[in-house]
Amino acid sequence: MCPECGLVVGNRVIDVGSEWRTFSDDTGSDPSRVGSVSNPLLSGDLTTTIGQATSDNYDMVRWQNRAGASGNDRTLVQAFGQIRQMAERINVPRAITDRANLLFKQMTDTGGLRGRSSEANCAACLYIGCRQEGVPRTFKEICAVSNVSKREIGRSFKLILRALNTSVDLITTGDFMSRFCSNLGLANKEQRIATSIARQAVDLDIVTGRVPVTVAAAAIYFTCLVMDIKKTAKEIGDVAGVAEATIKQTFRCMYPSRAKLFPDDFVPKVPLDSLSAVS
Repeated sequence: MCPECGLVVGNRVIDVGSEWRTFSDDTGSDPSRVGSVSNPLLSGDLTTTIGQATSDNYDMVRWQNRAGASGNDRTLVQAFGQIRQMAERINVPRAITDRANLLFKQMTDTGGLRGRSSEANCAACLYIGCRQEGVPRTFKEICAVSNVSKREIGRSFKLILRALNTSVDLITTGDFMSRFCSNLGLANKEQRIATSIARQAVDLDIVTGRVPVTVAAAAIYFTCLVMDIKKTAKEIGDVAGVAEATIKQTFRCMYPSRAKLFPDDFVPKVPLDSLSAVS
């Protein structure tokens, strides 16, 4: 850097510090990189057994096993690994993984997870973590990244909420609209129209009994029809995880109230009345 004007001529971004602990003299040592970051959810350090027990190294392996993690910590480490893998597959922030890990740890401390599938418990913790952090995922999305059924995850979900005396916010169509529209390549204008359709449909009680994911998918389908966007119900269903027939059935419930669903300044590209033949 120039001492006169402050111009940066070159900047070294490579860390040349040691990647190991050195013992250069008797007065001290370099403490850099002496181990992994500690996990506050675990009770102690983890060690690795480096070989099978034989007549020559039996005492060493026995000592390592004794000094290693407790059974409870080994269970937590395995569960945290499962949660991390599922979270990476659905591409959620680290904060959600941490929340899910904390939920699993709390349930382990209460003993409420005994006798249930570990993977179902991990999936349920991840599902709750997503909802509590404001980026909910559907049960189908969680099932897709695990090897357990929706029913098993649902049972663990209810058990965890009851055992920890916690709650999650109700899911609305707005929780999914932005993500679905983005995955379909729709612009902000189409997203605003679809959001209005879904919100008005719920307020007018014309989609009673239908889950928010289905309502959001049907609203997007309705929007694509009136804006002459070439998106089929099947394409939308593949993104939202909703059957094509379900989307069309929900659309037919919305259609009779079409005049009340759109924003006041909305100008359709396709006349609303011409959509009556759409099945």
